[in-house]
Amino acid sequence: MQVGIDMGTLTGGAPAKLDIEELLATRLLVQGNSGSGKSHLLRRLLEQSAQWVQQVIIDPEGDFVTLSDKYGHVVVDGERTEAELAGIADRIRRHRVSCVLTLEGLDVEQQMRAAAAFLNGLFDADREFWFPVLVVVDEAQMFAPAVGGDVSEDARKMSLGAMTNLMCRGRKRGLAGVIATQRLAKLAKNVAAEASNFLMGRTFLDIDMARAADLLGMDRRQAEMFRDLQRGNFVALGPALSRRPLPIVIGNVETSARSSSPKLMPLPDAVADVEDLIFTPDPEEFTRPIVRRAPPAPRPTTDILAELSRSSPAVMAPVGGGEPGSPSRADMSSEEREERLAAVLAEILGDPQAAYRTDSVLYQEFLVRARMRRVSGPPMPMGEFRRRVAISRSGVDEETAASAGWATALDLSVRVSDDLQGVFLLLAKAALLSEECPSDHRIAKAYGTHSSRRARRLLGYFEEQGLVVMHTDFSGKRIVAFPDLEAETQPGDPNVVDSDVPAQSAAE
Repeated sequence: MQVGIDMGTLTGGAPAKLDIEELLATRLLVQGNSGSGKSHLLRRLLEQSAQWVQQVIIDPEGDFVTLSDKYGHVVVDGERTEAELAGIADRIRRHRVSCVLTLEGLDVEQQMRAAAAFLNGLFDADREFWFPVLVVVDEAQMFAPAVGGDVSEDARKMSLGAMTNLMCRGRKRGLAGVIATQRLAKLAKNVAAEASNFLMGRTFLDIDMARAADLLGMDRRQAEMFRDLQRGNFVALGPALSRRPLPIVIGNVETSARSSSPKLMPLPDAVADVEDLIFTPDPEEFTRPIVRRAPPAPRPTTDILAELSRSSPAVMAPVGGGEPGSPSRADMSSEEREERLAAVLAEILGDPQAAYRTDSVLYQEFLVRARMRRVSGPPMPMGEFRRRVAISRSGVDEETAASAGWATALDLSVRVSDDLQGVFLLLAKAALLSEECPSDHRIAKAYGTHSSRRARRLLGYFEEQGLVVMHTDFSGKRIVAFPDLEAETQPGDPNVVDSDVPAQSAAE
C-alpha cells in the first residue's frame, strides 16, 4: 500500500508528498543549523505519519514528549539502567507501541549510553516482531560523532555501533532511520551515507554546505543557496521525495514543543528605587535551601584503572619490620599473576546473573576486582577477556582443555564473532566428551539471553557456516556433529529446562 503524507508545499503551491512506504526502505537525513526549522520538520513528519506506522523518537531535549497527548506516544524516561531500557525496547516492538525516549536531564555520556541500549533493544528483537518502525533520532551528531570528544571511548563506540546498526542493517529488521543533525561535518560518514533521502535546510559553514551539495548532486556554486534558505524551507531529494532537488516549505503542525525560540519582549517600566529593589535581600532568601551546582561527571572507572595499571607500581617499603627482600607487587611472577586473574574471572562468572550481563559490564567489574587483588602489570585486553569468558562458559575441564581436539575447537571458534564463541565452545565440549546435546535453554544462557528461539537460530547459523551438522534420532532428540572434530554429541532433548536456568525462560 502506497501512502503519501503531506509535508508542505512546493514552489508553485503544489503539495509536497513523501512516500512513507519508500521512506521505510530508504531512510532519511535532515540537516539544518539551529533555528532552521529542523525540529519543526520532524514534528510534521511524525504527526502526518502517526496513523500509518509505529514511531520511536530518540529525544535528547524532551521536545517531542507533547506527542503523547494527541497521538498516544508512551514517554520513556532515559534515566534507567541499560538492561531496563533494552527490555522496554523489546516490549515496544512486541506490542507495536509508539514511544518517545526522553534523555532530558542526562549528561552527554549518559544520553549516548541510554540511546545505544534502547536502539540495541529494538535491533535485537525476535524475527517475528520485525514490524515496520520509524526511528527518529534528533541531534544525531551527538550519538554518531565523526570524531571522539569529551566522552569515554567505550560510550562513543557503543553509541556509534548502535547508530550504524540502525542505518546500515536496520532495514531488514523493519527499522527505518530518520536522523537529524545541525552539522553534517560532525556526523559520522558511514551513518550519513546510508540515507537515500535528504532534506537540507539553512547552513552557513563552507564544509557543511559542500557536504550537502555533494549529497544532493549539486556543484559548489549552487551550494551558496543554503545560506539564503528561510526558516522552515528545505531542499528535498530522494526516492521517497523527488528525483531531482526541489525546494519545500514545511507545513504547520498541530502540537508544539515545550521549548521555543526566544522572542523579543519590551523591558518593564523603570522603578524609582531600583538600587534598593536589587540590593535589599528578600527575607525568604535566608530560608531557601542552597542549591549547589553538581560536580563534574567522574571519569569512567575503566579509564582510571587502565591508567593506574599502565604506571609502574613503586616498590613499597616493608611495614612492621618485614624482611627487606620481601616480594612486592612489582615482583609478582607470571604464574602468580595468572593464578590471581583466573580467580577473579571465576568469582565474576560464578554469579548466576553474570550470563545475562554485557561483556563491557563484566569487564569493568573484572578490572576493579583485579585491582583489589593487587594484580600488577597492564590490564587484560578486552578481546582476551571475551575469549576467556567464552572458554569458561563452555565448562571445559583441564584434561579436555589440554587435548588436540580442544585446540582444533578453539581454532574453529575464531570463525564466529566474539559473542557466539561461548555457544560454539559449549557445543564442541559436549561433542568431544560425548555428552548430551545442550538444550535450547542451556544454549540461550551461554549466549546471554532468555530466548530459546534465538538459541535455535544460532544453531542454524553454525550449520550455514559449515561448522556443524544437525540431525535427530528416532525419538526426536537433537544431535550436533562437528565434521572437523570427527565428534558429535549424544542425543539430547532440546526442550528440557535446566535447573540453573531462570524459570521465565521456560515461557519463551
